[in-house]
Amino acid sequence: MKRFHVHVSVADLSASIRYYSALFAAEPTVVKDDYAKWMLEDPRVNFAISARGAEAGVDHLGFQTDDAAELAELKQRAQAADMALLDEGETTCCYAKSEKYWVTDPQGIAWEHFHTLGDVPVYGESRKADAAGQESACCAPRAPKGKPIGIAVNAGTSCC
Repeated sequence: MKRFHVHVSVADLSASIRYYSALFAAEPTVVKDDYAKWMLEDPRVNFAISARGAEAGVDHLGFQTDDAAELAELKQRAQAADMALLDEGETTCCYAKSEKYWVTDPQGIAWEHFHTLGDVPVYGESRKADAAGQESACCAPRAPKGKPIGIAVNAGTSCC
């Protein structure tokens, strides 16, 4: 079963943790100096916030899969629809090790599809170049508003 994912960039992490904890009637399952995450069951959503310098607002949406087969099915759908796809493979992002890829909808909204493999003590990996020489980092190359896209851009990084 898939879990819907929403990531919001926030200006004040503490105030946002208080707000969303009250809204969800639940404390976050992960809290770091720059990040918090709620793994809610009703509705089934992975809701994350971070204060990492990105413009405040919705950063990206996505689907977290329970297993590799679900992730492969989503990837096959994206490829069949001829979507630009940025495949990061196994990567470290948002204090987790995941297998992931990105697609961007016609409006420019980034969608992250991922399967979490385990927890790690760091937010993400340092920048590295892929086989084509394109730099990637925690999550993906970013367009100016923080949205990852499947094509080369001049941008900084933000993450999950």
